[in-house]
Amino acid sequence: MNIVDIVMPKMGESIMEATILKWHKQVGEAIGQDETLLEIATDKVDSEVPSTTAGTVTELCFAVNDVVPVGTVIAKVSIAQAANTANAPSVTPTTEQAPAPATQPVLQYEPAVIAAAGTNKFYSPLVLNIAASEGVSMAQLQAIPGTGNEGRVTKRDIIEYVTNRNAGTPNTTNTDASTTTNAPTAPATQVSTAVPMQAHTSTDVVRSTTSHSGNVEVIEMDRMRKLIAKHMVDSKHTSPHVTSFTEADVTNLVQWRDKVKKDFEKNEGEKITFTPLFIEAITKCIKKYPLINSSIDGDNIIVKKDINIGMATALPSGNLIVPVIKNAEQLNLVGLTKQVNALAYAARNAKLKPGDTQSGTFTFTNVGTFGSLMGTPIINQPQVAILAVGAIKKRPVVIETPQGDSIAIRHMMYLSMSYDHRIVDGALGATFLTAVANELENFDVKRSL
Repeated sequence: MNIVDIVMPKMGESIMEATILKWHKQVGEAIGQDETLLEIATDKVDSEVPSTTAGTVTELCFAVNDVVPVGTVIAKVSIAQAANTANAPSVTPTTEQAPAPATQPVLQYEPAVIAAAGTNKFYSPLVLNIAASEGVSMAQLQAIPGTGNEGRVTKRDIIEYVTNRNAGTPNTTNTDASTTTNAPTAPATQVSTAVPMQAHTSTDVVRSTTSHSGNVEVIEMDRMRKLIAKHMVDSKHTSPHVTSFTEADVTNLVQWRDKVKKDFEKNEGEKITFTPLFIEAITKCIKKYPLINSSIDGDNIIVKKDINIGMATALPSGNLIVPVIKNAEQLNLVGLTKQVNALAYAARNAKLKPGDTQSGTFTFTNVGTFGSLMGTPIINQPQVAILAVGAIKKRPVVIETPQGDSIAIRHMMYLSMSYDHRIVDGALGATFLTAVANELENFDVKRSL
């Protein structure tokens, strides 16, 4: 009997974990190659994970709502005939029964659940992680009544325990001061060494114990909002942000689009928005200043040769997602328009695929969509810059002409760019931003389709 490990796929450079939303197959069920095994979610996209082989599911290593690092074994499939494996019992490995082979990286292929010493209870890495960081001893952990499968302690169980403890509310366990004092407790450091731990994962629930006075409504963040929040905080902790501003006279651009948009839709079957025009200008300038299209790896600067532009897209829920236009430098305006429209439609209708949000090298966001004049965008890690454009407004401005200065009504727009000051200095950041503004200002109003 050959067992094939199904691992959590890598969903992009900056994505190191995913949350299991739903298992489509259970232990003992047959599954075909490329048939959906489970649904997962990241801070960028929800997607289905297919099985890499046909066979019978022999083990599901994680439960729904568990947060799993990429590369970790999430299920096992036997490629023997279903008749030989359908009735086989699922055996959960322990550290004594099934030690990991020496050739396996322990960090990525740790067993799904860890047995507490001297007991038959098992705890997921996430539960142990929370226990270690919150100072919950092994004795206290064992006393928590689990609501999961076979009495297993879930993330919700331990968070509820910690919340009640911090608030001074008696827990529904048998643990009290006397039992915890006399029990053979293990220090928090012992809990953390049972399995390699990471910091609290992106979907960890941080419940407030603060009492709110006055007439208030408390709304818990949905899963995607929690993931976005963590991603933004992590970016601020990673990169020293600097934001530069400029403005551009985009009158030529506006007039050209107004003139050609009907013919463009008739000829190409696509509506042309300002987004592909902005992305075209950004792409041209990245070719001139390639360091903007890079990332940091330790003390090394990784300059990306492909220009993959992420475009921040608002979802009906109010959350944001960033689909990526791959190899934007190879696309003409028609190609960019088709890509922008297709990805925007997929994002708003929950039809994005995992690959649609991967491998971005630079991000563009239009904060003017909802009327903002300018913004200070947060870098989308591991990129080093993000450019935002504000609303286009008509304003009186001074125009320099050979005949002298004059005041005219022009279409004006602010641009802002946040960049990672570890490698992008103010000179480069401001020069690049000015180059984009100049590209938009000098748009050829006589340009043909």
